[in-house]
Amino acid sequence: MRAVIIKRRTVARLSSLLTAFAITGASLLSGYPAVADEPTGGPPAAAASEAPKVDIILDDSGSMRTPDIEGRSRLSVAQQSLDEVVDALPDQTEFGIRVLGATYPGNDKSKGCLDTQSLYPVGKTDKVEAKTAVATLRPTGWTPIGLALRGAAQDLGPGQTTRRIVLITDGEDDCAPPDPCDVARELAAQGIHLVIDTLGLAHDDNVKNQLLCIANATGGTYTDVRTQAQLSKKLQQIVGQADNTYRQTPAAATGTDTCGGAPLLAPGVYSDREKFSEHRYYRVPVQPGQELRASVSVSLDRAVARDYGVLLQATDASGQELVRGSDAGSGRTDVISTGLRWAATTAATAVPTAVPTTGSTGGNDVCLVVSNSLAPQAGVATDPGLPLELTVGLTADSPAPQGPVLGLGRGWTLLLVLTGAGLLCGLLFGWLARWRVAVWREN
Repeated sequence: MRAVIIKRRTVARLSSLLTAFAITGASLLSGYPAVADEPTGGPPAAAASEAPKVDIILDDSGSMRTPDIEGRSRLSVAQQSLDEVVDALPDQTEFGIRVLGATYPGNDKSKGCLDTQSLYPVGKTDKVEAKTAVATLRPTGWTPIGLALRGAAQDLGPGQTTRRIVLITDGEDDCAPPDPCDVARELAAQGIHLVIDTLGLAHDDNVKNQLLCIANATGGTYTDVRTQAQLSKKLQQIVGQADNTYRQTPAAATGTDTCGGAPLLAPGVYSDREKFSEHRYYRVPVQPGQELRASVSVSLDRAVARDYGVLLQATDASGQELVRGSDAGSGRTDVISTGLRWAATTAATAVPTAVPTTGSTGGNDVCLVVSNSLAPQAGVATDPGLPLELTVGLTADSPAPQGPVLGLGRGWTLLLVLTGAGLLCGLLFGWLARWRVAVWREN
């Protein structure tokens, strides 16, 4: 009996030893340094006075009572979408609502064409108050879009960051002058970082052409709305873009059809327009030891054919591909955003410069190529091109991790240590299991 007790104590001690060994291994794993440090944090925060600003212009004219969107009136669909957008507003976004045709129900055009006012002023949003104001609207009067655009620009006020007007309407301006396209061009010419996005609730060619003209004048987007869910999604995307671009307003850059004459880009955010099935080139000087990080997004501001894709490539001066965006490179045909990373680790692997590099900072120019396989649906305007946003960044290249055996990284070393520890634990536990069975059989 005493021998059995001694054997049991021995088993317990060995089990404790194995447990301690396992805990030590876990501590080693949790405390092991990472293979490479990744950059953290986002773009620098803007000053408090430069918060993102969005002003919605909602058409409340008599035609908005038409019940042709999923059996509901155009206004009720717009009201529900605005409620959802207000509920999802980012805390820092200053938001307002302006209406047109909301108060004068008569036939006097001179009065009806002055009918636009701020329903909820641009500023920090009391969500209950904003939604209550929207709920009180009823389809009423005329459609003075040009006058409402000027009023919305005044609602937003001046600023150094991009501000957005979002026009939701089902009809043409029936009060010109001022012509809304001329007003949009007038606002764009002031250089006040103002973008107008338009959302059409009626599927009429004249309405579509006017709304496209307004959006194109300021680099905005046009969307032909068919469902309530589509309207809500697009509104939230636009508000989200305002939240992103207020931190860093994209600079205008015009890509070319060859690398040699392409604009030279420093790290930053850039906007451009690309025609259907076009290739646009930009250059970025990359020093040895630097890593290039680039991404591109193309906005589908009009109806496009199915099976579309956007591709971002980095090439050397001779056109040889260095790397391409992973999404488009995987064969997907629904890509509208993609990105890439490429490092010039040593002078020996740096890109040879075989083209003029006027304005270069002394690095080797990498050519960024943005191309698309987009095609317009029948009857859709092809000019101007689709809005794109290109982000360029340069960071210090992360060196390959070094290891003690044949240059293996620390990750391989850790893997070998854990594999050996696992084999040893397995052998010891197997031996203990067999020994315990033998002990119990003896007794």
